[in-house]
Amino acid sequence: MSYQEKNVTVSLVSHLLIGGYYLFNIFQMLQDGGLVAQRLFNLWAVTVIATIFVVIVGSILTNILSSIVYAIRNNGREPGDGQFIEDERDKLFDLKGDRVSYITFALGVLAAMLTFVFGQPPLVMFSLIIFFSILGQVFGDVAKIILYRKGG
Repeated sequence: MSYQEKNVTVSLVSHLLIGGYYLFNIFQMLQDGGLVAQRLFNLWAVTVIATIFVVIVGSILTNILSSIVYAIRNNGREPGDGQFIEDERDKLFDLKGDRVSYITFALGVLAAMLTFVFGQPPLVMFSLIIFFSILGQVFGDVAKIILYRKGG
């Protein structure tokens, strides 16, 4: 598994965990009587901060652990310089994954705005926008993994 593929996998797992946390809390709010602005904004802040923190820390730990495993398997030799090089193929996969993310997010924003147009409270629109931003990242990461597995 390449360096980029490991980072995308860590990002995917992080986004899935944070998306699960977000959905769990949204459903909990709905069961408690509906969306409450203060709780929803707090959940949004926790979600954004956790996403940034978990993806960065997860990538760092994954790279450290994979370097340790590589050194153990190869009798103490350090990984080659080519491990961290990003070529045109990696950039293309990144762009294609970003396109999937943006399309998913754009369709989600459209759906969220339609809920507002059809008389739902603004908090529903806001929570859907947050949900589709996480979902867009998940779909983009899945697209990147598929591209890396296919090889193009």
